[in-house]
Amino acid sequence: MHDTSHHPRHLRRWPMVIGETLGCTVIEEGLPGRLAAGHGDTTMGLEMDGQLGLRIALASHGPIDLLTIMLGTNDLKLDHGKTATQIAASVAGLIKIAQDADIQAKHGGFDILLICPPPILEGGTFASDFAGQRVVSEALPAAYAFVAETRGVWFMNAGAHIRSSEVDAIHFDAATHEVLGRAVAAEVKRRESGGS
Repeated sequence: MHDTSHHPRHLRRWPMVIGETLGCTVIEEGLPGRLAAGHGDTTMGLEMDGQLGLRIALASHGPIDLLTIMLGTNDLKLDHGKTATQIAASVAGLIKIAQDADIQAKHGGFDILLICPPPILEGGTFASDFAGQRVVSEALPAAYAFVAETRGVWFMNAGAHIRSSEVDAIHFDAATHEVLGRAVAAEVKRRESGGS
């Protein structure tokens, strides 16, 4: 079993920082271990199905003005054997769910911001789970950008602003949550003011 004491649920995670920076309500539906793919993790269970989680969130909350999706890190696990293109395809499926005409009508229409997680590092606490997958993670931004352009949604590459933790190679420390939250808030403001 992994020691998870080094990546606690920080009191100010990046979605909270967005809400405070923009002065809006942000509902965080993050779940450590969740997959973009529509299946359960081999050890963590069916509740990690990103498609199920998204459907529940869209049914539970509303009206939604902006949906932010940042998934894909856990899909990099060695036992999933996913390529960057396959992970991006799973993300495209999530966007398709959110762009469904009935879902959009229920919420009065909303934009979607797809955030590509930063590349993972080699080593750390979860080294055996993600062995050799850094190169795959480095290919994700281009694959995600293609999906975003094709689906007509906003795109942001988190790796342009932050790095994964040196301790476990996949999570973010408290300071990184602050940086990411402010970067996402700036991106939202830019998009809403007409930037592309």
